[in-house]
This record gives sequence, C-alpha cells and structure tokens, in this order.
Amino acid sequence: MTSPTHPAGPVLRIGNASGFYGDRFDAMREMLTGGELDVLTGDYLAELTMLILGRDRLKDPGAGYARTFLRQLEECLGLAHERGVRIVANAGGLNPAGLADAVRKLADRLGVPVRVAHVEGDDLKDRYPGSLAAHAYLGGFGIAACLREGADIVVTGRVTDAALVTGPAAARFGWGPGDHGRLAGAVVAGHVLECGAQATGGNYAFFEEFRKRGGDLRRPGFPLAEVHEDGTCVITKHPGTGGLVDVGTVTAQLLYETGGARYAGPDVTARLDTVRLTQDSPDRVRIDGVRGEAPPPALKVGLNRLGGFRNEVVFVLTGLDIEAKAALVRRQMDEAFAKSHPGDVRWDLVRTDRPDASTEETASALLRLVVRDQDQEKVGRVLSGAAVELALASYPGFHVLSPPGKGTPYGVFEDVYVPHGAVDHVAVLHDGRRIPVPPAHDTLVLEEAPQPPLPEPPLAAEPTRRAPLGLVAGARSGDKGGNANVGVWARTDEAWRWLAHELTVERFQELLPESRQLKVTRHPLPGLRALNFVVEGILGEGVAAQHRFDPQAKALGEWLRSRHLDIPESLL
Repeated sequence: MTSPTHPAGPVLRIGNASGFYGDRFDAMREMLTGGELDVLTGDYLAELTMLILGRDRLKDPGAGYARTFLRQLEECLGLAHERGVRIVANAGGLNPAGLADAVRKLADRLGVPVRVAHVEGDDLKDRYPGSLAAHAYLGGFGIAACLREGADIVVTGRVTDAALVTGPAAARFGWGPGDHGRLAGAVVAGHVLECGAQATGGNYAFFEEFRKRGGDLRRPGFPLAEVHEDGTCVITKHPGTGGLVDVGTVTAQLLYETGGARYAGPDVTARLDTVRLTQDSPDRVRIDGVRGEAPPPALKVGLNRLGGFRNEVVFVLTGLDIEAKAALVRRQMDEAFAKSHPGDVRWDLVRTDRPDASTEETASALLRLVVRDQDQEKVGRVLSGAAVELALASYPGFHVLSPPGKGTPYGVFEDVYVPHGAVDHVAVLHDGRRIPVPPAHDTLVLEEAPQPPLPEPPLAAEPTRRAPLGLVAGARSGDKGGNANVGVWARTDEAWRWLAHELTVERFQELLPESRQLKVTRHPLPGLRALNFVVEGILGEGVAAQHRFDPQAKALGEWLRSRHLDIPESLL
C-alpha cells in the first residue's frame, strides 16, 4: 500500500475506527468507505482491558489480543488494500506478535498481499512478580519505523493512545525525536482522535442544543485529523456522517483524562496551555500553536494485578422510614460480618425515592453493599447466606435486585516509572528484521507549569440567579488509575471571566461533597477557557476495583453541572 499524494500539499489524513475494545464494529468499514484516508487507527486498550486480556492469557497463552480487530479485518482488509489505507492499531494488547501472525494467516487466506509488522518491548511482567500484566507506555517511533520500512498493517501492544498518530506522522514527514513542536501537535491530534466518537458529539454536554438545531447524534461519525508537516491539524469527519465537530466537542475531548498544562508522553511533553482552536468551517476545527518540550526521563508502566475477591448485593427500600430500614439491615448484616471479618465493607444508600410516589420504583431507595477480601469464602457464601436469610426477617418490603453470587475476582491498577533505557523498544518487520528504537536522549524533568494569569473578574454588583452550573459550562470527566479528572469549560469570554473566579477548589469540593476529604488540584487553561480538576484517590485502586458507583468517573462532570450556584443573570 502506498500513501496517496493529495493536491492540497503535504497533509496526512489519519482516521480513528475504535475508541475502546467493544466499540462500534462497523466503524472500520464506515471509515474506509466514507471518504479519503491515508492511515486508519484503532485504540483498543484501557487499564481495565489490560486486566481482561491478562486473565484471558492465563487460560490460553496464545490469547491476549483484541479478537474483534481480526473479525473487522476479515471484512475490511481487502478494502483497505484497494484504497491504499494503512492500518495502525494497539489491538496487540499483551501479545502483539501473536496478533501479527494471526493477521498474516488471515491475509493469506483472503489472498490480500499485505506486509504486517508489530511493535514490542512494552511487556515488563517478568520484572514485577505477582502482576497479571505490566506494560510500559511506548511512543510512536516504533510504529514509524515499521511504516518507513513498508508495513501496511502495524499492530502494537501498550503504546500511548497518541502514538497511533505520532508514529504515522513521524514516518510521513520525517520527524525525529528532537522535533518537539511538531510531535506535540500530533500528540494533541492523537488525544482528540483516541476516543472515537467522543470528538464528534458523543457524550457531549450540550448534545440537546445540537439536537434542537436539527443535528443527528444517533450515530456519530468517527473523527479524522488532517495532519500537516508543521504539526498543525484540522479535526473533521467524513461528509454525511452523523454528529458534529466544533470547538466545543474538541475542547471536551482535549480535557478528557488529562491533568495539568503539561501533557507528558514518551516522545514529547505537549503544552495544553498553548493549544489554539479555531472553527474553520462546519465540522472542521483547526488546532495550532501547540508547543512541545522534551519528554520526562522516565516511562510510565501500568501494573495490573488481582486484588482479591468482591461481592455485592443491593437491598431495595420502599416507602416510609428509609433511613431506619437501612439501619436495620446494616445491623443485621454486621452480625454476620462479626464472625467472618471481611477485609473491606462498604455501604452506600442511594435516595432514588420520592415522597407520595406514583410508582413503586420511584418510591424506592437502593442500599448497596460491597464486600472485598483476599478470601473468596468471606465474600461469597458468608455474604450470600446472610443476605438471603433475611428474606422473612428484616424490614417491611424486603427484597434485593438480585441475590449475591459466589464472589468474583477484582483487579487493581497502579503506575510505576522506569528509565527510557530500561525498555527494549523494537519494531519487528514483515520479513523478520528487528529494528531497535533508541530511547529518548533529550529529556526534561516534569514540573508543574506556572499558573497563568486569569481574566478580570466580572462586576460584583451584577444580579445573580440560582441555577445549575451546566447552563453556562460544559464538562467531561474520566479516570486515570485511582484518580479522576473533571474538565470544565466556558463557551464565551464573559462566562469564562465568571467561571475562572467562581469555580475554585473550595467551591468544587462544596458542590461535590465526595471530594471534600480528598486532594483536589485545579489547573487553569485560559486558551481553552477551561479549568481541569484532578481528584486524587476518588476511584480507590482503579476502575477494575469498582470502588464507587461510577467506577470510571464518567458522570462526575455531569453531576457537577447539575449542582446549583449563584450565576450572573447576564450569562443565563
């Protein structure tokens, strides 16, 4: 396959067809048939996915990769070859060599002449005894090496999500490790693309406004980036596909699962406080101005291990005396736990009930009990037996959503760091040649960016009205290990002047009481009219541990937007 030459000049069209393992199956075909592309990427890996693939590999050493990718290629490999589109995906998971072999066998069976390469070196499991998976986040230069040597399909294990874009861009434009500004621009483009339809209106705070304007969000198209040699890009989507691409959707995705102004990776640290977004035309947002710095001297390594066993039961409390009913069942269950002493017991009462409700469901609250321990017996038979025995001996109206089972294993995620040189990053070509990828030689210790100046506050005398924050601000939230981030942005300069001074850490913790005992850090990003809050420890030991009701903090931002405060009437 050869990358097409476009009359508009040196531009590389990179699309995305997957934001997670389980994303829309037809997206690969849609992207290949919907318009021009040079490279099609797919992001299949997340912290939880690595745990799932690790458990798969315990049962079958030949497993450990995203099998959906193979099924997609069975339908689309010939189409990609005909259209000259290269495919780059991290679907290799824990076994990129195994996936590369499987793709070669598929191509031979289909009679499609493609060259398949893979990237390896991220697997550090042997260095961390007791881990189910331990993988360094590699950069894009292994991918670039594969593409420069003629690969049509490149599969990787754990690389950064943005590497799926920086690798093809570095290969196409000849960038080297010292091209920090260009690489940073590609990192930002990659971060926008990595979650698929989240850049084109999916999970968007202002989705209802778009619908009222006649927009269609039932099936958003997947995004693509037109990357230029200088690292600037335009985010867009194929013509005629659903959803939208505007400054708001791109801002939301830029804030997703990030921290401060310095967005660090193995190839470069991108300065999010330098990003400029411009609406060029409908469904086209230009990204430029991105500054880059040398990457930090250490690579992040994600460790997944089995943390023990967990079980849960949800008691339904209906009608009157909700608090008293909850107290009774807690006392009854505590007696059972006094004999078994499980390691961790957590109760959460969710007041979904309403007074004088017209349906039984809306008259009911939910009392959720989660138990964890290293011993499966303590969370299995002990919990299920004690809960079931209460069926005729507890509060009036006793029932549960479903009886507890035997208890299931849960995972724990943590990150550690190793020097760049401690990882053998290798591009393995279609003919078996192995090209070592040298570690970054120019690094810079990561420090917090200086606090930027804020706009002047609005006039204090302006009348206000009590209203939800979400009427004037968007938000998107997500997880990173045990931490969550909540990015909040304003759509006008006037709203930004108010938001920047009103939504302090103290106000944030007041609005979200769950965060009051946790460390919360605020990162202003004036160029995006945004504030990014990082809440440390709110997710416990990570998503696989299912520490809270919303274990990935996906709706934390929407909870914040629903909270009421005094907002200037001129903004409403």
